[in-house]
Amino acid sequence: MVESTLSSSTQPTAPAINIGAKFVALLQNLATLLLLLLFLPINAGLVLVSFFLSALSRPFQVPAAVTENTKNILISGGKMTKALQLARSFHATGHRVVLIETHKYWLSGHQFSRAVSRFYTVPAPQSDFEAYTQALLDIVKKENIDVYIPVTSPVGSYYDSLAKPALSEYCEVFHFDTDITQMLDDKFDFSEKARSLGLSVPKSFKITHPEQVINFDFSQETSQYIIKSIPYNSVCRLNLTKLPCKTPEETAAFVRSLPISEETPWIMQEFIPGKEFCTHSTVRDGELKLHCCCESSAFQVNYENVENPEIMEWVRKFVKGLGITGQVSFDFIQAEDGVYAIECNPRTHSAITTFYNHPKVADAYISKNFQNETIQPLINSRPTYWTYHEIWRLTGIRSFTQLTTWIRNFWRGTDAIYKFNDPLPFLMVHHWQIVILLLKNLQQLKGWIRIDFNIGKLVEPGGD
Repeated sequence: MVESTLSSSTQPTAPAINIGAKFVALLQNLATLLLLLLFLPINAGLVLVSFFLSALSRPFQVPAAVTENTKNILISGGKMTKALQLARSFHATGHRVVLIETHKYWLSGHQFSRAVSRFYTVPAPQSDFEAYTQALLDIVKKENIDVYIPVTSPVGSYYDSLAKPALSEYCEVFHFDTDITQMLDDKFDFSEKARSLGLSVPKSFKITHPEQVINFDFSQETSQYIIKSIPYNSVCRLNLTKLPCKTPEETAAFVRSLPISEETPWIMQEFIPGKEFCTHSTVRDGELKLHCCCESSAFQVNYENVENPEIMEWVRKFVKGLGITGQVSFDFIQAEDGVYAIECNPRTHSAITTFYNHPKVADAYISKNFQNETIQPLINSRPTYWTYHEIWRLTGIRSFTQLTTWIRNFWRGTDAIYKFNDPLPFLMVHHWQIVILLLKNLQQLKGWIRIDFNIGKLVEPGGD
C-alpha cells in the first residue's frame, strides 16, 4: 500500500498546511472586521448628516422630469453597484424598481436604497435552474413587471438567456438569446465573429490541452502571447503571463499549472502593446442607444468616460452586424495601428456608473421613441470610484508624488455607491453586506483573495 512508504515524519504535512491556512484565514477575517469597525462611526455619521441635510433641502429641489408612461422594472444582480445605478436611473424618471439577488446575497445593502420598491431573493440558477426560472416568473406576475433587465454575473448571463423564452410571455426581457450569449461569452468564438464582420481582433488560438502551447512554434511569431480561460475564472483572469517564458521548461511548467481541458478551454491570444479601454453599450435592434468608454486595468475600480470615436465606431458596426438587443461590454487595446477588441461580455459593465447624473438612461433602455441618438456620460460627469478601495490604495503609496496624485484623483471624482439623497446603501454595503460575508467566512475559517466592494462580494478561489 502507498501508506506504508510514508515515514511518520511526513504524514502530518497535509493537516499542518490545512491548520496554517485556517489560522491565516482567521487573522485575515478578524483584521478586516476590525478595520471596518473602526470606519463604522465615520460612515454612520456621514449617512446621518446626509439624511438631515437632504431633508432640509428637499423643499427647494427642482422635481426631476418624470416620464408619462411609467413601468415596473425588474433588475437582477442586487449586490452589485451597477444594479444600484440602474435602479436609481429608472427611479429618477418615475419608474418603479424591483431588485433581486440570489439567496446567498440576501444581505444586499442596495435593498435599502430609496430607488428600490421591493427586494426578493431567488435560487442560484446554476444550482437549480427550474426553481430559478419559476421564482422569476412568480415575481414578474406578482409585481406586474413590464421589463426585466438582467444585471448578471459571468455565469448568470447564460441562465437568463435560457429563462428568456418563459419570461417573455409576461414581460420584455432586455437580454440576448442563448446562442448570442454563448458566442459573445466565448472569447474565441467572439474573435472569430468579429473577424468575419471585418473588425480588428488579435490573432488567437483555442487551447484545450497544455501540449498545444508547449508544442507551439513561437519562433515563427513576431508577437508574444497571453493565455486566458474561456469560462470565467475570477482568480486566473488576473494572470497575464506572456508566452513564451524565458525557457521552454518554464513555459511548460506554467501552462501545466493551469486548469486547461476540453471542458474548460482557454484562448491563447496575441499580445498587442497599447492602452487598454473598457466599454459599456446598451443596444436595441442593433442600434447603439447608450455608450461609454473608460481607460481600463486588470482590476478595475475607477471609471472616467473618455471620447474614443474609433472604439465607438467598432462597437456600432459589431452590434449592427448582429442586430442584437441587450447590454454588452468590450475590452479594447488602442495600438499604434488602430483598435483591437480583445474580449466581450454579454452583460452590464460597472462603467455604467459614469451615467450617475444622466437623465436619459431609462429612455435608452425602454423608450420606443428613443431613436437616432446614442447617449454618453454628461460632460460634467465626474470619475467614479469606490471609497474603501481608494483607502486600501493608500497602503501602497510610497512617495509624496503618489500621495498628491491620489488626493487629486479622489477629490475630482465621486463615490459610485454614495449619493447625497440616497446615502443608506453606502452604510449598508460596507458595514452590513460585506461584514456578514466576512463573519460567514470567519465561522468557516475560509480565506479570500480580495474584497470587491463594487461587485459586493469576497473574491474566493472557485467562487461565484
